[in-house]
Amino acid sequence: MLLHLKPRLELQLLGRCTQLAISRNASKGGGKVDKEVLAQMEEGYKKLAESKSKSLLKKHLTKEIFEKLKTKTTPSFNSTLLHCISSGMCNHDSGVGLYAPDPEAYKVFADLFDPVIEEYHKSFKKTDKQPATSFGKGADFENLDPDGHFIVSTRVRCGRAVKGFPFNPCLTQDDYAELESKICGAVSSLTGEHKGTYMPLTGMDKSLQTQLIDDHYLFKEGDRFLAAAGASRFWPAGRGIFLNKAKNFLVWCNEEDHIRIISMEKGGDLGKVYDRMVSGVEALGKQLQFHRDERLGYLTFCPTNLGTSIRASVHIKLPNLMCEPEEMKKLADKFRLQIRGTSGEHSEAKGGVHDISNQRRMGLTEYEIIKEMHDGIKGLIEAECKAKSS
Repeated sequence: MLLHLKPRLELQLLGRCTQLAISRNASKGGGKVDKEVLAQMEEGYKKLAESKSKSLLKKHLTKEIFEKLKTKTTPSFNSTLLHCISSGMCNHDSGVGLYAPDPEAYKVFADLFDPVIEEYHKSFKKTDKQPATSFGKGADFENLDPDGHFIVSTRVRCGRAVKGFPFNPCLTQDDYAELESKICGAVSSLTGEHKGTYMPLTGMDKSLQTQLIDDHYLFKEGDRFLAAAGASRFWPAGRGIFLNKAKNFLVWCNEEDHIRIISMEKGGDLGKVYDRMVSGVEALGKQLQFHRDERLGYLTFCPTNLGTSIRASVHIKLPNLMCEPEEMKKLADKFRLQIRGTSGEHSEAKGGVHDISNQRRMGLTEYEIIKEMHDGIKGLIEAECKAKSS
């Protein structure tokens, strides 16, 4: 789940392609797109179109769509198409390459976002509507690996956006400070098993920061895909982590989304981990207003996390299936699962441990997504046992 990271030097070498996209307001004159921004978009679009990129951005940003959207801006924050596509234009190896600079972008630039959402989320069409929130009970799901033969750890997370604020590319330093204050107040009110401590990144002791990162609790700066999308500005201002006493529930503040709420523990008890996350989300929802769209569900910076925004994952060892990667991929597709490296997207599998998660976030309730994930992992374990005995 943690990001595959690049050093600060590489971010500097990304060059001019990110400079306008990460400014607070790349458009001037009451919603008119600045000429320099237009020129930058034209140049970046031409390079993307000529590239060998296999991103969803390249596939769906046709010349017709580009011409239609390049002069549009969002009403409240004057976000431009450049804000949305900057990461994909800078990183031709992106899988998606598209981000929303503010909640309004999903409607203003719907001609681009809708087809990307439909393809990524497996046929969630523009006429579809995300079901109402329904968490259900994680206790309905048995432990997937009670003897600990396969699953190293289990994690369930969701993202939330606080109403009244844009996403990273449009947040000022003051916005970051205000958001952090609101989030800090909310997490400080948590009780019971969720009670813990908020630790801001600003002023954090370097040894503590390193330890939290090494223990896989804390995110860190440097992901080039997020940096090119404007998600790393003013670092580390406004960022921080809340960690409960048992270190099995945490909240990330202003990493990629305003809030990432995470529950985790060793072993394969997905239902228990899910229930802990749900009770934490519900408690925080009493303190903060989350932005939920009637059609798209919970709005997030990256369109891959829309809908429920839930990502349930296990770190799992499947040595026999690993020897047949094509078969493993077929099974993952069958069960609607996503296979990543040990540290998440853009990383390698270390020691034979893969990060496997639910692929779908949209079109299902939260409970249905956890059930799909649970049934899929159960199916992989059964296939692993069968491969071992054959």
